[in-house]
Amino acid sequence: MFSVLTWNVENLFRPSQTATPQELQHYTDKLGLLAQVINQLNPDVVALQEVGGLEPLLDLQTACGYPHRDISNFPDHRHIRVAFLSNRPIIAREDIVDFPIGPALTIFDLTATGTVPITRMSRGALRIRVQHPGMNIDILTAHLKSKLLSFPRVGGSSFQPRDEDERAQVAGIALLKRSAEAVTLRDRISDFLEGNVNNPLILCGDFNDVPEAQTSLILCGPPGSEIGTRGFNMTDQGDDQRLFNLTNAILDPARRYSRIHNGRGEMLDQIYASEELLPVQGNLRVLPIIDGLVDFREHLPSVTNNPLLRVGDIAPDHAPVIAVFNI
Repeated sequence: MFSVLTWNVENLFRPSQTATPQELQHYTDKLGLLAQVINQLNPDVVALQEVGGLEPLLDLQTACGYPHRDISNFPDHRHIRVAFLSNRPIIAREDIVDFPIGPALTIFDLTATGTVPITRMSRGALRIRVQHPGMNIDILTAHLKSKLLSFPRVGGSSFQPRDEDERAQVAGIALLKRSAEAVTLRDRISDFLEGNVNNPLILCGDFNDVPEAQTSLILCGPPGSEIGTRGFNMTDQGDDQRLFNLTNAILDPARRYSRIHNGRGEMLDQIYASEELLPVQGNLRVLPIIDGLVDFREHLPSVTNNPLLRVGDIAPDHAPVIAVFNI
């Protein structure tokens, strides 16, 4: 068996040296909640998003007792980044951040005074290779560009646009960013998958869009063999390049969400797997056990476009998602 959990832990920052007792207690309570959920599930590898640096990762590692860790060297402007905790030895690692060359990657960002070219991901993705008995497994985690819109201003930014034209422009750029980041991941993943027969690959993280979105579909590779379709159990030449989005393997459709936005459930946190982890037995592919753990807290909150309303909650606004592979 091999299990992977992905979780956007929402702004996991260690308090400053001038923090109040209330802020220190808030951090302690949050670490305790995260560790309780992770230790209860005890996955082999935990992929994390929104970790505010090495210090809080060390704190969570201590609270959970995992012997191995790694963290991206490329945070975003808020200093959040992706990271891993692992019960399996990490024998290789790679930061993925720069866009490859290609027409889909020629995009521009809007600033307070003009435009600038975008040449890398908003926050770097991270690949690790872990040792599992009988095989090595590559695992990537990513946190793609948020759907939350921020409008540039001299000296800062605003969550409110000046007018509808600015809102549309910024929303369009956000979509282009997320698409370019998906293309960047797909490009690097293809390097590992094509012709590879030894190392299974898992991609997981917060993709800031639902499985049916084009940015998510880019990550899958050739269409035609998605879980739930007739072609899923029929191997073909495209399987070597595909990633299979495991969302539809969640048995209860009512649990196929990981965050609630304005009252609507969204499956933003997803796990993809290569064909080596979905072996064919008796003309049927063997699916992992996968679940969106929406009941890790009493009520997953419904969030809005105002992140400031989340300051007092110790529990993340995303539910963890876990996949258990029979290998």
